[in-house]
Formats: sequence, C-alpha cells, structure tokens
Amino acid sequence: MAGPITFTYANQTVNRLGYGAMRITGDGIWGYPKDRGEALAVLRRAVELGVDFIDTADSYGPYVSEELIAEALHPYGNVKVATKAGLLRTGPNVWVACGRPDYLRQECEMSLRRLGQESLDLFQLHRIDSNVVAVEQFELLRDLLNEGKVQAVGLSNVTVEQIEAAREVVPIATVQNLYNATNRQSEDVLNYCEAESIGFIPWFPVASGTLARSGGQLDDLAKENHVTVAQLSLAWLLRRSPVMMPIPGTSKVAHLEENCGAANVVLDDETFRAIDLLAG
Repeated sequence: MAGPITFTYANQTVNRLGYGAMRITGDGIWGYPKDRGEALAVLRRAVELGVDFIDTADSYGPYVSEELIAEALHPYGNVKVATKAGLLRTGPNVWVACGRPDYLRQECEMSLRRLGQESLDLFQLHRIDSNVVAVEQFELLRDLLNEGKVQAVGLSNVTVEQIEAAREVVPIATVQNLYNATNRQSEDVLNYCEAESIGFIPWFPVASGTLARSGGQLDDLAKENHVTVAQLSLAWLLRRSPVMMPIPGTSKVAHLEENCGAANVVLDDETFRAIDLLAG
C-alpha cells in the first residue's frame, strides 16, 4: 500500500482499513445473526488484526449491530465506533429516510445508551431526508456536536453540493458514499474530500460484477498478483487516495482475515493503472 496507513479526523487517528458491521445481523439486515458467536468473534478478531475503526448504524438490525459491538468490545480502548442515524426500518431490506431533528436526537441518545458511551466518536447522517428542510438536519448535527453528544459529524450518500451546504452549518469530518474499483459514481465527491481533507468512507468497497468474476479483468489481475479480488480491490482503494477509509464487512472470521490482508498488499504502478482504467 502506498501512502499513509492512518487518517486523522476531528483529532481522532485511525487505521485507514476499517470494518463495516452491517453484515453481523440477520437476513435482510434484520434481526439477530444466525450465529451470534461468530459475529462476536468477527468483531474481536478485527481488533486483534489492527482494526480500530468500526462503522455501524442504528438501522442495522435495527439496533442489533450496535448491541453486538458493545457486547464484544466495550470498553473500546483505542477503537473508534462510528454510527449513523436517519433511516427507519419497517422490515427486512426496507429503508425509509427520516431526518426529523427530534428523531435524529432520539437516535443519538439511544446509540449512546446501546454503545455504552458518553459521546459518540462519529455520528453520521445516513441519508438527507428530502421531506425535511436540509438545514434543519444539519443544525441538529451541529447542536449534538456543540453539546458534546458527538465528537465528530459525517454525512452519507451525498453530493458535493450537499456537503458544501452542510459545511456552512457544521464541520464535516467524513463522507460515506458508494465507491469501488468498478463503480466510480462518487469520483467527484472523493476528489472534493481529498482536496478538503475529509475522510472518504467507501461503502461496498469490494468490486463486483462482470469484471470481478472468474475470468474477468480484475480477477485476472488478482491472480497475477497472487491475491484475492477482495484484497486487490481494497489495496487499490487504499492507494487511490490518502483520505480513503474502506470498511469491508463480513460475518465470517475467515473472510475478515482475508480482507485485512489487503493492508499488506503493495500494488505496482502497472497494476494500479490497469485497475484505474477498468471503469474508464
């Protein structure tokens, strides 16, 4: 991996390869996992492997992911837990935006209770609710920051224009958007974050689709480098930008260990450029 292995946001320094805790829930990101012991083991093993940034949300389960994180890791030591609010859950695979300030405040308070913290390390707006005035959502985030309920504020699934609007109201430490080697739809957001030293957390960081399948170009490059497609995808992200903070998620210890191995993958310039051109 080229570049720094850590990133600092709001005076919090973390290793750039984190862990996304969405998959330690049940099917449809609903309810408890089939193997609770494995889910707890994944969280503990992640920390053993050097992961000190774990991303979750109140909507994962809902609430299940936060509960398991607290059970497995509290007290957290140097591990930072980032959570999110702004999506209601009414069933498996159902996500409904809700950015009402009173609701966001409630969910912040409940996340504090579930995680056993006095102040959240990073509180992210999961979606900007189009049915609520955006500035009212940003003002609530500002209030939570000023009150010390949260240490830092982030946004998710946003445009550059929305980030700029939010920053008129509250400091933005991180942005979380869909991005990977074969899906660059947030390239402009990444470039903005890099220019402004805002952490960029790509969700769905492991490339998928035709290029990543057996016999695809990404698969061929992985074999040439004696790594997996997942490791190659993550290594490319880590080299792509110094503000990149991938959070690959899994419910299995073996898969976690594979993903964490990406931190030790060094891509040569030719391989990096080859991957860079895949989405061109």
